Amino acid sequence: MSFNPNSHIITISGGKGGIGKSVFAANFAQTLLLETRKKVLLIDLDKNSAGDQNMITGIRPNKTVTELTTFSGTINAQTLDSLISKNPVGLYYLAAVKSADESLRVSADSFSRQLMQLTHLFDYVVVDVGCEYEDLQLEVIHNSSACLFITTPEILALTQSKKQIGNLVAQTISMDLFQIVVNKASNTGLNPQSIAQALQRPIIAMIPQDDITTAGALQKSTLFAQAQSNTPIVNAYRDTVRKLIGSNILQKLKMRPKAAKPVASSTPTAITSSSDDPKTLMKTRIHTALIMAMDLKKGITDTDGDPVKEAALKNKTLQSITQIVDKEYSGLDRTERSQVIKEVLDEALGLGPLEDMLSDNDVSEIMVNGPKRIFVERNGKLTMSAITFTSDLQLRNVIERIVTPLGRRIDEKNPYVDARLKDGSRVNAVIPPVSIDGASLTIRKFKKEVITTDHYLKWNSLNKQMISFIKLCVENGLNIIISGGTGSGKTTLLNTMSSFIPSNERIITVEDAAELQLNQQHVVRLETKPANMEGTGAVTIRDLVRNTLRMRPDRIVVGECRGGEALDMLSAMNTGHDGSMTTVHANNPREAVARLETLVMMAGMDLPSRAIREQVASAVNLIVQVSRLSDGSRKIMSITEVVGMQGEVVTLQEIFKFKETGFDKNRKIVGQFQATGFIPTFIEKFERKGIKVGTELFKNTAPDAPPIKKASGGNG
Repeated sequence: MSFNPNSHIITISGGKGGIGKSVFAANFAQTLLLETRKKVLLIDLDKNSAGDQNMITGIRPNKTVTELTTFSGTINAQTLDSLISKNPVGLYYLAAVKSADESLRVSADSFSRQLMQLTHLFDYVVVDVGCEYEDLQLEVIHNSSACLFITTPEILALTQSKKQIGNLVAQTISMDLFQIVVNKASNTGLNPQSIAQALQRPIIAMIPQDDITTAGALQKSTLFAQAQSNTPIVNAYRDTVRKLIGSNILQKLKMRPKAAKPVASSTPTAITSSSDDPKTLMKTRIHTALIMAMDLKKGITDTDGDPVKEAALKNKTLQSITQIVDKEYSGLDRTERSQVIKEVLDEALGLGPLEDMLSDNDVSEIMVNGPKRIFVERNGKLTMSAITFTSDLQLRNVIERIVTPLGRRIDEKNPYVDARLKDGSRVNAVIPPVSIDGASLTIRKFKKEVITTDHYLKWNSLNKQMISFIKLCVENGLNIIISGGTGSGKTTLLNTMSSFIPSNERIITVEDAAELQLNQQHVVRLETKPANMEGTGAVTIRDLVRNTLRMRPDRIVVGECRGGEALDMLSAMNTGHDGSMTTVHANNPREAVARLETLVMMAGMDLPSRAIREQVASAVNLIVQVSRLSDGSRKIMSITEVVGMQGEVVTLQEIFKFKETGFDKNRKIVGQFQATGFIPTFIEKFERKGIKVGTELFKNTAPDAPPIKKASGGNG
């Protein structure tokens, strides 16, 4: 079923609350009924509705919008009166909520199906869409014949109205749709010419201020338009209806070519203000024209990750943008023209202003704190970028574009998500209501070049002795924990260390968002899966770790242990899956042991602390501590052997360490990597297997270095 071409949807909106929008919507609908003698339906679709229309109209609703969308039958003349209430004069009314403690939570698609049926039963559907828009409200505005936009003759209301109309136009809503209604008009307010000029739209009605009539009607929970009196305010409503109907404005507006719908997100998105600078407005108009010319959403979906199709779509989109720019903005110079075309293309198909940052090899991390504040990390130092998003909506669209292809979702029920880009870069996004100041996005870039031990030597992150020792341990199947703080480079180090695993072994990797890029052929990569819309079907790290044990792994590599999966990981290490590796958040090796103990407790098995420590002591052989220092550099601060248990304590013995000695003239940390002189206990096991390890590997070349000796334990 489609919308009835002979029916009209009229939406009522405004720039802000407190301007009498809801009172206008109800009395306008009543006047429309009395003047036309047609069937009229009033719908409250205000996102923040607290049941105001219930009190204004005095109608006790049968069903709410939410209840109607769950109605499985057909809405027809026989079922109408049981679903939708009406007042004695014949005005039908569908409420958003029945009481203030309810909230309006309806998807745009489900309501559109019911709205289509309603347009076949009513000649006019008047919809109060409020002042904050989600996909639901945008969908109804898009399908309306006209939007009566309410403002008052005050500078603050006018400013908000101008911003709000601009936001809707940026959503590809046609400017022609808006008809301005000046409510509470008086001789002391702004003159109509100033209002029309500021909003660039004609004023269709001036509703005089009449606090006595409106307040009296509200107290009685009745509509003053029902009285059919000849008061100035009632006559103004009649004139508004007659202008719309008599001059055929509605029919003309309905016949106008409609803009293509915006690339909708799966999440209700509140519109925020866009910049008023000329370049931003120009890009917004070009993007709007592009959406009218192409179905971008369908085009992106149809590529299905195929590089050939993606290249074809990019070429087609580029041609369309170029044609629009050359037609509408022929006066641009060559440099500005190229820049505008590139930026619109990035916003249409890519990640908007982030594209240049992602292609900059010096940028290691991008942090977006709302649409207007973007920080980047270069060479370990944070700086604020001059580049911004045009609006919070653009930022939200970028987030959707990242997470949707991965089968992940972000909405009010799931306001944060971990994801990854095609190149493997790690992404975390947080949206309101959790993120108070707008959507937040963090991208930790994946290095395009493979990070090898040569890079670590070049960065002075460790020395050759330490590399040789780590390689020896990985090749010979020691269980290794990489410990470090946030952003210290744990995953990068894990990826590099994994390259030492012999190519003839079967490796299974488990991650929240797949980042590891192993070069061996016999690799199975597993990634967690979030719950579906019904809240079921989630696959956690712990589920995957347990499943790997049935996949005949030689090595299990877990991107990070942050919960009960630590118990399953230790169990795997203790039951023959030698050479397994993972990372944990901790600031030193001793804290890493305590962290593992805490994570095991999260498994809910109620194990005693001593039993957990024994598991750690027998499972883990080595802890590699990596840290990000105050100058932005990342270094391996310690390589520590887990020796065993001494009483109630897990004993540790440091084999290598980084010793700071001060700062150079550029405030870079200066120091040296040292062997402590202790020989790990597992070296004897290696030698029994015929693997010869020279003691010079553990020799400290410093003048005051201690003599080499076998590790005997200690509490680290």
